[in-house]
Amino acid sequence: MVGVLSNRVDREDVKAGDHVYSWRTAYLYAHHGIYVGDGMVVHFTRAAGHEIGTGTFLDWFLFSSSPAATTEGPSCQKCGHLIKRQGVIMSCLDCFLDGGSLYLFDYAVSPAFFLAKARGGTCTLAASDPSGVVIHRAQYLLHNGFGMYCLFKNNCEDFAIYCKTGLLVETAFSVGRSGQLASLTAAFSAVASSPLRFLTTSAGGLAVVTSGMYCVGRYVSDIGVRRDVVKVPVERLVEHWEQNVVASPPQGRAVETDVAAAAVGEVEAVRQTS
Repeated sequence: MVGVLSNRVDREDVKAGDHVYSWRTAYLYAHHGIYVGDGMVVHFTRAAGHEIGTGTFLDWFLFSSSPAATTEGPSCQKCGHLIKRQGVIMSCLDCFLDGGSLYLFDYAVSPAFFLAKARGGTCTLAASDPSGVVIHRAQYLLHNGFGMYCLFKNNCEDFAIYCKTGLLVETAFSVGRSGQLASLTAAFSAVASSPLRFLTTSAGGLAVVTSGMYCVGRYVSDIGVRRDVVKVPVERLVEHWEQNVVASPPQGRAVETDVAAAAVGEVEAVRQTS
């Protein structure tokens, strides 16, 4: 049963259109995806067969807990013929979990419930769209892509939240929709950037101040309360990428951008035509 202590669920409790996730080694991070029925999950991965990555030395730690695609041994009987090495992919629930447990991401939770979940990446105050719309977005992006992978702005959790809500962050300098990244940012801000930590010298007082700043940081970063978000139809999002991201310059190199830039472009286009 999904609750404050755990979002763990049984397979028979998951319905098509649900946002599911699974913690990796030592709960270092969670991998997210959209369950589309028939035991299949659509999810977003980084290049080279890895689920996540930063392009820095931190990848050594991340890859050690991330299942990578391999050509050794027989492929999965159910989804081996579907697996791509990067981007939006579809795999069976067994391959998605990689031996881990199944968890359900909560939507439209109350502020009290949200703050009671000490770690981000498990729920949001934002409401989910109907399951049919969610599945349509996931399948559409499966065939058309979700742009360039970026751990800080456009990761697997960002993909799943977009499929569920259709919301994109239009502020280019902020983090994306990921609750996991928002939690890390809030924790860092609470410890390193808050001048309120100097108002008390006791350990208990410091803990209260730090916890309060952490909760506030998580709350204001949630996709359900942020003001820098916009709802973008998946067809227009992909059309924008095809016109501005996929198109190559004379040198033949692809133009790199992220979802935040795509959202800003969508907002400007709508304003110009209205």
